[in-house]
Amino acid sequence: MRYACIHTHTDFCDGRDDIETYCHTAHEKGLSSLGFSAHAPVTLKTGMRTDWHLPDERLGEYLDGVRAAKKRWEGKLPIYLGLEVDFIENIMGPTDRDFQEMGLDYIIASVHYVFPPKGKPFTVDDSAENVKKGIAEGYGGDPMGMVEAYLASEEAMIRAGGFDVLGHLDLVKVNNARPDFPGTGRLFPENPCFYKEKISSLAKLMSAQPPNSAQAPAAEVNTGGLNRGRITECYPSLAILEVFREHGVPMVINADAHRAEDLDGHYDEARKTLLAAGYTETVLFAGKKDGKAKWNSINL
Repeated sequence: MRYACIHTHTDFCDGRDDIETYCHTAHEKGLSSLGFSAHAPVTLKTGMRTDWHLPDERLGEYLDGVRAAKKRWEGKLPIYLGLEVDFIENIMGPTDRDFQEMGLDYIIASVHYVFPPKGKPFTVDDSAENVKKGIAEGYGGDPMGMVEAYLASEEAMIRAGGFDVLGHLDLVKVNNARPDFPGTGRLFPENPCFYKEKISSLAKLMSAQPPNSAQAPAAEVNTGGLNRGRITECYPSLAILEVFREHGVPMVINADAHRAEDLDGHYDEARKTLLAAGYTETVLFAGKKDGKAKWNSINL
């Protein structure tokens, strides 16, 4: 089967390689298409400064750069322009007018941040040390406080809609592969009733058409954690994919590539995980027409 990747990060945000390197590598690897999805700027909207989001002052340069690549590669490799937009309730998200009116081909919606009742906001995919510190200061040392806040944001994001792809649903588990946590070796268990029930409710929301969306979005099978050696399975896990399959949520395979060489990294593992979950096909993004994302189904 032919693969594609529409979740990529260049040196405009926290990726290593530039746009043209990604294009050449995707063409050499035989990918059917390539989409760019820089981490959307956050500073003007939130006041936060990071070293991994696209700086606000470079947004125009990024948009122009991808549009120029579209023209250069026309007839050789379909190029799509996107953003990965962080959802922070009541502050920013995919439904923001500027994102909707930017002429993007697609939006990936993701949750990275949690805002604890005490302490400072932090990202759930930070280092284990920083996440444990955030949990200690913000949630009284209870990891499930972070998990509940993360899943609540996922639910609010899906309900709000306005996106085409749901990004790495269970990113919150990224530090659960660490062997140095006491006892189980996990920061939190992934099988309590609350967790299972919440995942099921998220799958139901995804199977319906969220408001402000042209159609029901796809969710991604994301191999980024595997590509960077942080986890030993895809996002989402097999157990979650089984729930999503029961609710008929379409899945798109993405590498979450931060290096051009990772554009198809661990795709065979993603394919096997989808098959194990009961999926028989995946979808490929085929652009947008009349405001609606187009998806082509391909057999696994």
